[in-house]
Amino acid sequence: MQAFMIPLFLVLLLPLHVSASDSVYETFVQCLSNQTNQPDQVSNMTNPSYTTVLRAYIRNSRFNTSTTPKPTIIVTPTQESHVQATVICTQNIGIQLKIRSGGHDIEGISYISDVPFTILDMFNLRSITINFQEQTAWVESGATLGELYYRIWEKSKVLSFPASICPIVGVGGHLSGGGYGNMLRKHGLSVDHVLDAKLVDVNGKILDKESMGEDLFRAIRGGGGATFGVILSYKIKLIPVPETVSVFRIERSLDEEENVTDIVYKWQQVAPTTDDNLWMRMLIQPVSSKVNKGEKPIRISILTMFLGNAEELVALLDKDFPELGLKKDGVMEMSWIESVVWWANYDNGTSPSVLLDRNPDSAKFLKRKSDYVQTPISKDGLEWLWKRMIELGKTGLDDSATAFPHHAGNLFKIQYSMNWDEEGIELEKNYTAQIRRLYSYMTPFVSKNPRSAFLNYRDLDIGINNNDKNSYEEGEVYGVKYFNDNFHRLVKVKTAVDPHNFFRNEQSIPINPSRA
Repeated sequence: MQAFMIPLFLVLLLPLHVSASDSVYETFVQCLSNQTNQPDQVSNMTNPSYTTVLRAYIRNSRFNTSTTPKPTIIVTPTQESHVQATVICTQNIGIQLKIRSGGHDIEGISYISDVPFTILDMFNLRSITINFQEQTAWVESGATLGELYYRIWEKSKVLSFPASICPIVGVGGHLSGGGYGNMLRKHGLSVDHVLDAKLVDVNGKILDKESMGEDLFRAIRGGGGATFGVILSYKIKLIPVPETVSVFRIERSLDEEENVTDIVYKWQQVAPTTDDNLWMRMLIQPVSSKVNKGEKPIRISILTMFLGNAEELVALLDKDFPELGLKKDGVMEMSWIESVVWWANYDNGTSPSVLLDRNPDSAKFLKRKSDYVQTPISKDGLEWLWKRMIELGKTGLDDSATAFPHHAGNLFKIQYSMNWDEEGIELEKNYTAQIRRLYSYMTPFVSKNPRSAFLNYRDLDIGINNNDKNSYEEGEVYGVKYFNDNFHRLVKVKTAVDPHNFFRNEQSIPINPSRA
């Protein structure tokens, strides 16, 4: 007898106060059955699957507490038609829809809300189809970057894709927010290599590049896909990489090296302008002193990705950045896929198959913020900054050279990073106050009018949209910081494709009320 596997379309109901939600849930499930015309594929699973699925892709423990708002329903589609039905049926029951691919929205807005909401969790839609002859791939939005890198490597050792160094980030959110990675200076943002896309619009229709039009296609490549519809998949152009790439990590501490400030000052000039094959990331943080017990001096770590061999890299930095004192024995040569594993903080020699591990139900307490620097910070400014960081004690800076046209005039991007391990309201207040204070200290050194921010380092401190009568004005506050002048173009697209603002969240693109 031949066996058939019928994919289950899970619809998970909030296990608390079930009786109050019964009518909404039953109406929703009936709608899904009608829309998909496949009632046997709509599976009712509540406890304990609800909690398991919800927690699996929560990547920030701040939003995994007993008081965190929970969705009324979680939908885990296995087919594109399930997504279409969910969009239509969520509108029918009149509650908000949140869309989650990898769960790395730092502020949790893909899976929390202060109003009743449904989560459309895309993790089952993860297929990756590589066309080696075309050097392209179709990638569903629920796939992770690690899965994408691994599948490319299976087909070719000299093809790759320029995206994040974090392998468990979801493709859907990463690409729709721009996509920033360690080959950016050579190959630009991830979205520069998007050739086509499939999106479910507010009417439940599947659109591709041709049918959605150039304006919408441009908007979902950096403007945040969940604002305009549900991204099903992207068609991407793969890029060539050499058989050998080189990486290194150098650390310098203020209590052991007198020239730390000189190195940071020089990095600001070299990193954005050196050979395009070289990307230099710098981490700055106070750490426990190895020399003076009880002190926390500043330590810098410079990590690099070079699309070439060690000899070429050493020669380049001997010319451009002699202050580093780089020697060939401090450089590791490896294949591109081995470098992906190295950047993900695995030991050398770890099998690339580790990139297939989604590491579900793993999270830290964290807060992030971002900035752009347009002119080098002076040595006096850096010395002042070291003192402020030491006073605060924990917040770190992650600086990455940009030099790409999407943010013309910027030398480098800063990510403010704060992690902690224990739950507690007072702890959270303390740590988030630290990162906000450092952000305030940086005001004289960063971009102005607007003070720009990076969408994929989501930060609700810069503005929240309550999606009421003041939605446009509230959206403009954070919108110009994320998108600069492009914000108004995105509003125009949003108003045309989603005039009733169904696809909304705390930092979505608002509609123009005068034209809706």
